[in-house]
Amino acid sequence: MNLYLKLREFKSFSALPKILFLFIWILSLAGCSSISKKPNPLYKTIHREHVQREFRAVWVATVANINWPSEPGLDVAEQKRQVILLLDLVEKNNLNAVIFQVRPQADALYQSHLEPWSYYLTGVQGKAPEPFYDPLQFWLEQAHQRGIELHAWINPYRAHHIAGGELSELSIVNTKPDLIVPLKNGYYWMDPTHPKTIEHSLAVVMDIVRNYDIDGIHLDDYFYPYPSYNQGEQFPDAKRYLEYTEKGGELTRDDWRRDAVNDFVKRLYGSIKKEKRHVKLGISPFGIWRPNQPETIRGLDQYDQLYADAKLWLNEGWLDYFTPQLYWKINQYSQSYPLLLNWWQQENTKNRHLWPGMSTYQTSDSAGIDEIINQIMIGRGMLMDKPGMVFWSIDALQKNLDFNDALRLGAFQHKALIPASPWLDLEPPEMPKVVIRPTKDFVALNWFPLDTEDVFNWLVYYKYDDVWQYKILPENRRSLELPAFNAGVALVEIAVIAVDRNGNESKRVNRVLGARDIQAALQ
Repeated sequence: MNLYLKLREFKSFSALPKILFLFIWILSLAGCSSISKKPNPLYKTIHREHVQREFRAVWVATVANINWPSEPGLDVAEQKRQVILLLDLVEKNNLNAVIFQVRPQADALYQSHLEPWSYYLTGVQGKAPEPFYDPLQFWLEQAHQRGIELHAWINPYRAHHIAGGELSELSIVNTKPDLIVPLKNGYYWMDPTHPKTIEHSLAVVMDIVRNYDIDGIHLDDYFYPYPSYNQGEQFPDAKRYLEYTEKGGELTRDDWRRDAVNDFVKRLYGSIKKEKRHVKLGISPFGIWRPNQPETIRGLDQYDQLYADAKLWLNEGWLDYFTPQLYWKINQYSQSYPLLLNWWQQENTKNRHLWPGMSTYQTSDSAGIDEIINQIMIGRGMLMDKPGMVFWSIDALQKNLDFNDALRLGAFQHKALIPASPWLDLEPPEMPKVVIRPTKDFVALNWFPLDTEDVFNWLVYYKYDDVWQYKILPENRRSLELPAFNAGVALVEIAVIAVDRNGNESKRVNRVLGARDIQAALQ
């Protein structure tokens, strides 16, 4: 700015070529920016000797092409390129899970015999990608190659979205019209109380669980639609409720609706565990159960308006992780983040994972970034043995480099393993066989699993002098080279641990480098 003011003092200023002035102006801004920018004290490197445990996930929405693919009808190569860029971003920022939306409107971003290919993928509902590939399978393979969990996110009841293209003849609205009700703002919804709705959505989920090597199934907050979807009027199920009462049903209409959703959640959890016990079920409801819970909280009553008794699901343990959408600020008195997080933790009577959802859309400035980092730290303080969080959405990582820095250089500077779920499995994997080869500059480390199906990550500890460090590697990595010396200090010990899909660790396989090994490295 000073250079600009000085230039204005020259009488010949108006004669300066505009391009030259613009060039000088840009240089002055760049200089001022580089001079004024100081290292952020929050990014101080903290040494950590023991592996961190934390669930660090991000939602990737496909509905309305919010996150991926960027628009319908992209060619396959571009779709794959975008997948790789997103997962590279997740890996770079030391996150360890992706929640990928595979069923946005009773359609499929994977090969399914039950529902049509998604409009959001090809621009035509029912049309497969050309040349053919399976997007869910590609996401899975790419995520697992990076040691990242992939959870398949479904919407159990939404039949058609207003940004979902024209209704096709393959849409469930047309193929199963007896299950569908229209809403006044253009959406179509499956009737949650219809037995065939429950059976169909269960069949869709179990088809995914059986045919794909997913790490979790995820439901969001869309059970019954929000009141605005039907312009504040009642969900149009009066005829079905009348049929229910005429057959002797005694529940009130509201309890009848809630009972149907509860039945779906309970049956879904049991079905998943019967098929593949390690596949986690996560549910992400609206962040407030009911107003006045706790006393100062105000907001939408999901129990009464969405017919979602999320407290019951958590109390009963019909899920493995619970992700209430706590999209409010710490000091927002009527929806305070820590007050709500603490309330839900008090309701976590089965000691399931409580990994809150956070709104990262507020990270466009330093105050918003500071808010999210503070929420992460509050969560770590409240959920010390198994913390975690889910970011809505990956968009913030794509667009905000300062937020990336705050994670990668600050709160997420250490890679983390996902906390174990002891109610699912306590049996550790087999120890690997470990071989070391010291050379002049490096110590080459190779390991061989005894059971590849039981390993998801490798945890490698290494010690220079008396200081331990660690690396987390994906299952497909079976080797590592470590410098024989670090700042003149010799590498003296290595340990390798297998980590299974449930987060259980094998016994350590330790290798101590003796004087002969160090001498070999010096030669």
